[in-house]
Amino acid sequence: MEIIYYVIALVFSVMAHEVAHGLVADRLGDPTARLANRLNFNPVNHIDPFGSVLLPALMYLMTAPLGQPIVFGWAKPVPYNPYNLKNPKVGAGLIAVAGPLTNIFLAVIFGLILRAATIPGLVALAQLSIIVVLLNIVLAVFNLVPIPPLDGSKVLFSILPASFSNLRIWLEQYGFILLLFFIFFGFSIIMPVIDFLFYLIVGNSLPAQAGLYST
Repeated sequence: MEIIYYVIALVFSVMAHEVAHGLVADRLGDPTARLANRLNFNPVNHIDPFGSVLLPALMYLMTAPLGQPIVFGWAKPVPYNPYNLKNPKVGAGLIAVAGPLTNIFLAVIFGLILRAATIPGLVALAQLSIIVVLLNIVLAVFNLVPIPPLDGSKVLFSILPASFSNLRIWLEQYGFILLLFFIFFGFSIIMPVIDFLFYLIVGNSLPAQAGLYST
């Protein structure tokens, strides 16, 4: 049952993340995502076979036996055309940060639900809420790492002055290699941030019978 909760929570969370990108782009003048039918929660329009299914499943199977499942993934990126934006540089940063902020918002909402779901009859709701909170925090923090093609790199590029253009070119050139290195060897760097946000949001409402997250 736990893995079913993870699948439901992950698919919903990555779709919300991508829809947020598209909605902000649309508000800033670029209708590309809307015209591509990406401003909805139809999984067919968003799911990436590797990033939304295979990678999360492999991560769950590899980390669940350790007592602390670590799962993250992504949906198909929402398309946008920067030339439709009045200020492409600032707009790109706002569009990028919308995804992680949406994940934080969802984590807070389900954290509040978790605080209300402390009676024995709502254990299933508490378990699902814990997973939604955890997954959305992981998605937010991971996506804010400033390595292309993650959202954090776009936020970084939106605030860096033009004199750092060589750094941007270098990061974009080697971004995929850097990202793989980070996933396999550097993920532990962001775990303290994930732990802090998780316990900040759930507080003392983590039910012992749920047992889905411990450090």
